[in-house]
Amino acid sequence: MFVLVLGSAAGGGFPQWNCNCPMCEGERTGVINAHARTQSSIAVSTDKVNWLLVNASPDIRTQLNANHQLLQPARQLRDTGITAVMLADSQIDHTTGLLILRESPKPLELYCTDSVHEDLTTGFPVLNMLQHYCGVNRHVLPLDGTAFSIPGLDNLRITPVGLHSKAPPYSPHRHDPGIGDNVGFWFEDTATGGKLFYAPGLGEIEPHLQAFFANADCVLVDGTCWTDDEMLRRNVGTKPALAMGHLPQSGKGGMMEWLANFPDVRRILIHINNTNPILDEGSPERAELAAAGIEVSHDGMLLAL
Repeated sequence: MFVLVLGSAAGGGFPQWNCNCPMCEGERTGVINAHARTQSSIAVSTDKVNWLLVNASPDIRTQLNANHQLLQPARQLRDTGITAVMLADSQIDHTTGLLILRESPKPLELYCTDSVHEDLTTGFPVLNMLQHYCGVNRHVLPLDGTAFSIPGLDNLRITPVGLHSKAPPYSPHRHDPGIGDNVGFWFEDTATGGKLFYAPGLGEIEPHLQAFFANADCVLVDGTCWTDDEMLRRNVGTKPALAMGHLPQSGKGGMMEWLANFPDVRRILIHINNTNPILDEGSPERAELAAAGIEVSHDGMLLAL
């Protein structure tokens, strides 16, 4: 199984277009050792020809062009390696890219939960808009622990994993959270035995997640903020990380503490906010992660499992 990190940043990317926090300004001026990143998304394949796009960020065009050697097989005049698209949630930074894919010569094969589908046909009607272009063939993601396969993606088995979260502000069920608002994914290559747990939005370590972390070869999980009050410290926001549905890395009960329970699993952070000091490769926070054996994903990172 091959996992390609198309984008490793949280919403807004890095540097964020309107932000002059020390991290964004530091990257622009070269004061810190950091690299620009697009908004989070991955692609999964078992043959490097046919790919599952997991989340479609607003930066999808840039990401596809940056990885054309993998995602553009050029078998005909207009072609793509994307066999299907699967969504973890209905957030803007994970779904706006669907509009960029409107030029597809055939309907998009889209996998999402019922609550995500509701959001994308009401509060943020992206799917309604696409009906005037390529169209969408929607497939329901099971939330009962059932694994499924996608035609054209040989040997890839996927199990959606419900995560505690809440829907975006434009969702009709914003104040009535449900199990399908945010999901992680358990990927297994039935030929090689490779196993990945992917959860870019993880605000709470729930008991049912233990088995996925313990049995994975690699976990690619939420790295949004270093501290719960990071946005406030940077004077760019007032919401704590936990209130936004993201478990901070540091501190008691944080992601680092949880990941320490799985020293034999490859542990990688993704969906990194522009304010997070781990973006600076020379920072003490980045050194702390390295000492704990935790990696930070980057755009273009390719994993083989």
